[in-house]
Amino acid sequence: MGLTILDHQQNPVKHGRLRLSTGVRLHYYTAGNGPAVLLQHGIPKTSYYWRKVLAYLSPHYTCIVPDMRGIGDSTHPDSGYSMAIVADDLAELMKELGHEKYHVIGEDWGAAAVYQLAARYRDRVLSLVFQEMLLPGFGLEEWATFDSSHPETHLWHVAFYSVRDVPELLITGREREYFTWFIKNEAYDPTSIPDDAIEEYVAKASQPGGLRSLFNIYRETEANVRDNKNAAEKKLTLPVLAIGSKDFIGSEVRTQMENVCEKGVVTYKELNFGHQLAEECPEQLAKIYLEFLDRKD
Repeated sequence: MGLTILDHQQNPVKHGRLRLSTGVRLHYYTAGNGPAVLLQHGIPKTSYYWRKVLAYLSPHYTCIVPDMRGIGDSTHPDSGYSMAIVADDLAELMKELGHEKYHVIGEDWGAAAVYQLAARYRDRVLSLVFQEMLLPGFGLEEWATFDSSHPETHLWHVAFYSVRDVPELLITGREREYFTWFIKNEAYDPTSIPDDAIEEYVAKASQPGGLRSLFNIYRETEANVRDNKNAAEKKLTLPVLAIGSKDFIGSEVRTQMENVCEKGVVTYKELNFGHQLAEECPEQLAKIYLEFLDRKD
């Protein structure tokens, strides 16, 4: 189940796998005590991404950290990679683990997933942290084409991964070289991404079905655009924290949330790092989480 992850007392986290009603088995780990907080990673990372942040949160919160369907040690179904379906996975996981109400934190595609979770399960989600992501239907497509206003953050891979079969053809056998470059390229400080993290992400992407599942997330653009636009017709009213990186998406994350939330519920924080915040500045990031969450309990 990956490399050792420790809580604030230096105890290993508790790993598990839950078979959902759809047949998908989600791998997850838990640590800590207190109100429940779900942390959802983005792509091409796994639940291992949150290990540096975890020890700051676990003294105060029960942390539930899953691998998204098709990623990490979760199973790789042939279909069902829209963020609405991923959100349903997460809601079922939390209910089965006994958490009726909880806070959610998501980064990258994990942020898109927890937005859908908050929109679809409004009676369960207490607050939302939306970190370093653009929602399909609200800007992701524009940033995936060349735009001179943000050339350093040109999300070329969104369109590339959406092409059927070709990314698998070109990357298979070169996963280590490709993902090492890709992950480090999105960081402000590439040395902040340690070898053990690269090993984890590459190993999981290289397993049978790993690349296919990862890219299938990007191939659900049409469904994600439809679902996000439908969800946005009823604005979120819960407390929302939008977090951006000065060297990557930045304040656009605030605009993203203001598009889908009632006026006045969105708070914005910006960090002077790159896209991989939980790798690059975990203590600073965790402090921002705790300040936000402590006001919502």
